[in-house]
Amino acid sequence: MENSLKTAAKKEYEYMKKLKPIFRYDGKEDFALWQKRAKEKLTNLLCMEKIEKCDLDIKVEYEKECDGYKEIRFTFQSEKNYRVPSHILIPDSADKNTPLVICLQGHSTGMHISLGNPKFPGDEEDIKGGDRDFAVRVVKEGYVALVFDQRGMGECGGDEKGPKCHIPAMSALINGRTITGERVWDVSRAIDAAIDKFSDYFDGNKIICMGNSGGGTTTIYASCMDERIRLAMPSCAFASYADSIGAMHHCQCNFVPQIAENFDMGDLLCLVAPRFLVVVSGKEDKIFPIGSAREMFEITKMGYSASGGKDNCAMIEGNGGHRFYADDAWPVANKYIKQM
Repeated sequence: MENSLKTAAKKEYEYMKKLKPIFRYDGKEDFALWQKRAKEKLTNLLCMEKIEKCDLDIKVEYEKECDGYKEIRFTFQSEKNYRVPSHILIPDSADKNTPLVICLQGHSTGMHISLGNPKFPGDEEDIKGGDRDFAVRVVKEGYVALVFDQRGMGECGGDEKGPKCHIPAMSALINGRTITGERVWDVSRAIDAAIDKFSDYFDGNKIICMGNSGGGTTTIYASCMDERIRLAMPSCAFASYADSIGAMHHCQCNFVPQIAENFDMGDLLCLVAPRFLVVVSGKEDKIFPIGSAREMFEITKMGYSASGGKDNCAMIEGNGGHRFYADDAWPVANKYIKQM
């Protein structure tokens, strides 16, 4: 049985390697028209039209003063009867010109990692060993940080051992939806909630989205779909589909039906152009290999050139594995943020 499974997986991998995505930009079509067609297709693949907007019904649970910033815990309704637990960290210096950074954890035990608050065994190493305390660093950079748990993760389905994506991801598929689309929806509704409730503390024209691994994946898709995101910073989530989720075991939440037939990851990030983009990769990342990431980024750069924003994208290569590289990434991100 094991050998037959390997044979079947190898067959699919070989097929995927040969695919030429339908929406690969060829340089002949008007780029804006290509983006319009490509975004419409991606909307369809993510099944975004299946999700209905409802009242946000924002509820603040508590506020507390911290050293140099204020933390507010709140929830909002993303879909009817589905609430999203969230925290917003507001520096004492924040005003209506301050950027807002959405911080998305990957397959960790939850958003408390972004807040720098270890709760379970192994959390402390995730924080210290991978720069995963995103919100803490964001506040140090002088920005407002917004964190929430993604579906199947943390308070939205995970436990002390990690995420539990399998059932919600597979259930979404047989319901004619995708968990990726649902997570993208939650990002957009989180932006809506922040604008509705906390707009005195940030500039709605300076919104950044970042995340590592599964958080980086959502960052990629959300930044394609929501143009309010002015800078995307996905980390260790970027390589060809064939060389990443097609070549080895990955969580079921990564799979979007027919995505590889239509796009590769380099093509997707062309949808972000000419908005700012910082792709972060680890030179020793085994599950999003650096060679494949470099190849995909060449495709992305062609899209950025066609958009007139060839200087608006950068790739950062950290000296290590599957983690974030804050000291390498933030100086580049800050350079772009100053241009907003």
